[in-house]
Amino acid sequence: MIRIDHTIKKMLPRSLLGRAVLIIVTPLILLQLVSAAVFYESHWDKVSRRLALGMAGDVASVVELFNEDGAPISRERVSNIAERHMGININFREGEIMSNRQTEQDGGIVDKLLIRALNERLNRPFTVDTTTVDRHVVVSVQLPNGILELTSSRKRLFSSTTYIFVIWMVGTAMVLFGVAAIFMRNQVRPIRRLARAADNFGKGREAPNFKPEGATEVRRAAAAFIAMKERIQRQINQRTDMLAGVSHDLRTPLTRMKLQLALLGDVAQAEDMKQDVAEMEHMLEGYLAFARGEGDETPRPTDLRAMLGEVVGLAKRHGAAVDLHTEGSLEVMARPNAFKRCVTNLVENADRYGDHVSVRAGVRGDAIEIIIDDDGPGIPEDKREEAFKPFIRLENSRNRDTGGVGLGLSIARDIVRSHGGDLSLADSPSGGLRARLTMPI
Repeated sequence: MIRIDHTIKKMLPRSLLGRAVLIIVTPLILLQLVSAAVFYESHWDKVSRRLALGMAGDVASVVELFNEDGAPISRERVSNIAERHMGININFREGEIMSNRQTEQDGGIVDKLLIRALNERLNRPFTVDTTTVDRHVVVSVQLPNGILELTSSRKRLFSSTTYIFVIWMVGTAMVLFGVAAIFMRNQVRPIRRLARAADNFGKGREAPNFKPEGATEVRRAAAAFIAMKERIQRQINQRTDMLAGVSHDLRTPLTRMKLQLALLGDVAQAEDMKQDVAEMEHMLEGYLAFARGEGDETPRPTDLRAMLGEVVGLAKRHGAAVDLHTEGSLEVMARPNAFKRCVTNLVENADRYGDHVSVRAGVRGDAIEIIIDDDGPGIPEDKREEAFKPFIRLENSRNRDTGGVGLGLSIARDIVRSHGGDLSLADSPSGGLRARLTMPI
């Protein structure tokens, strides 16, 4: 039962438009099938039977007149009347005998109806042939002195209302299907626009032309999305403004402390205090960089190949052993300064804890993947997620003297996720740590 349900779900359309059209079309098709069944069961069957009975009656009348001895009307006269008024051509083969009598199992549905009607009207052996003469029916009747052939058009056995009904039924169904598809597409379009706006917002991109439209429920969802977006932007701006104020307030006493330490001269305790102040400034800069990010920068098309070349070139100038390999075109919507800062941070971390760094980039599916490998000590698997937490320093795997304040990976992941991507850590084939960065195209 579960397998059947799964198969049915796989056969159903996945899009809202497809499912909505299916909901509309399915009753329409069922209605057409029921109408066709009722029509063919009653109207078509009755009309065809009556047409067959009419033709059988004409055939029986002609046979009786033609076979009647001493009739006031000659056989030639009967032939003329049958041809002129009944549309039946007569041919008499004198002295011939039929081989066998036809049954209802021979021929199609119309032939069966005609055979059944002839059985009711004729009390003589006969056969029905619909293949010898094109679009005609040939009825052969055995008479005592020969075989009488009566040829008539097959149109006498068909009603044009059958074709008219089918054409109207299929035509109206196609028109209604087209109207339903156009209507549902117009109803689904606002939902698609809402999905694109939400996706762009998740990737840090703007959707300037987005506005609520469509059905009432869709408008409410769009209005809720716009309100949510404004609240998030307001919170980000408030956080940035607050941290700017904190930065100003903390820099002032630190500056005074640096001046006072400078006036102390070469006192032994002054050098330690200078180091403490420098560390405090470094921590403050790292914290502000983490909390502030690059939220004011506008996303624009960015060539990641050129950006990675600049990052690797800068690292090489600082003495790092880094090689770069890129595949194809790597253009993406991004905030260039923030993203460059993120990649630079990852490359510098890899160079700090390893002797050789490898940078690889290429398109994988619907995303751009950047892999940074090093041959350093790496990070234990159970502590990799913890490494992304702010101010977390993994002393067992990273040198405290050369490390920062524990914000590098946090800042990098924050920047990547603000673009709709993600950053993860894994084991590197080089023996160290692998940073895998993915960016949606």
